[in-house]
Amino acid sequence: MKVAIVLNTSWNIYNFRMGLIKSMLEKGIEVYAIAPKDEYTQHLVDAGCHYKRVRMDSRGANPFKDFALIIELFSIYRKIKPDLILHFTIKPNIYGTLAANMLKIPVINNVCGLGTVFLKNNLVSKVAIALYKLAFRFPKKIFFQNAEDQQLFVERNMVDPNITDILPGSGIDFERFKSKQPQVKGNFTFLLISRLITDKGILEYIDAVKKLKTKGLKAKFQLLGPKDPAHKRGIPVSIIDSWLKDGTVEYLGTTEDVREFIDRSDCVVLPSYREGTPRTLLEAASMGKPIVATNVPGCTNVVKDHFNGLLCKAKDSSDLADKMQQMYLLNDSVRQEMGKNSRKLIEQRFDEQMVINKYLQNIDLIQKN
Repeated sequence: MKVAIVLNTSWNIYNFRMGLIKSMLEKGIEVYAIAPKDEYTQHLVDAGCHYKRVRMDSRGANPFKDFALIIELFSIYRKIKPDLILHFTIKPNIYGTLAANMLKIPVINNVCGLGTVFLKNNLVSKVAIALYKLAFRFPKKIFFQNAEDQQLFVERNMVDPNITDILPGSGIDFERFKSKQPQVKGNFTFLLISRLITDKGILEYIDAVKKLKTKGLKAKFQLLGPKDPAHKRGIPVSIIDSWLKDGTVEYLGTTEDVREFIDRSDCVVLPSYREGTPRTLLEAASMGKPIVATNVPGCTNVVKDHFNGLLCKAKDSSDLADKMQQMYLLNDSVRQEMGKNSRKLIEQRFDEQMVINKYLQNIDLIQKN
């Protein structure tokens, strides 16, 4: 059996879907990885995948510009003739599904998050939603990463509820993401891990940090993640540099392994506007960290208020600052209990093997039919 897996970056496949790929390879399934080429592409080949390059801009959300992607994916699918295609992220979900339908190839889609098209109300978002409605008539299965996203699609008649199901994000290998022995630390450290775009609440985080420093709060404030100034909602490098110049935050750059940075932090922060199920919070929770996040779909999948973290209002830097200060002022034992609760939540609800098993079950069903 041939299965193609399609995402907007090779990095995304390697970091979030390798457990699924390894399980498919172990079952004798021939796996084709279809994504733009980057520094992680060779890792996919080394793992045993066949690789097919596709041109796909993960930054924009312009359906008119990306329409040619249907033709390109159609050409790739027709050449490799997969028995099943797994789509992740918005562009493969829409354009890949339309291309696959022309060739009568069954697909399973995964709505990893709703993206900007559901945060705005303009012509582009209306066209994108119309394309979702068109494309989502054809999949055999559609996985959502939280109940709110699933309900939104059902209420807008964008999908047949009978073909939908919910997965706990990409799941997490909680044995790999496990904290080391406690170490002696200096200042209390807040850590935000994200691509530096506005939708992730970066500007609110910076504003909150400034408010807390004005109050005299003695803590370290860190940012970890790639700059992306070419993104429509990317933060200009000049602005980021100004934060570093005046000492507002410590920028840690990028890394292939976030575990050491999470382990050295006291609290992980994500003031995102909306998520599917945020991977960074899964990793932080698995490593036993308390979390401050926005009270929005996706984040509330991982953070339960006053159980394993604190929830704040979206797009509200004052409330974010207040919740960060509350976390800072908590008794050490209370924070440690929150961290333990984070780990318990992951073990109970977000085991990566649960995600893999659901995919394998559906692959088996489609193969039999």
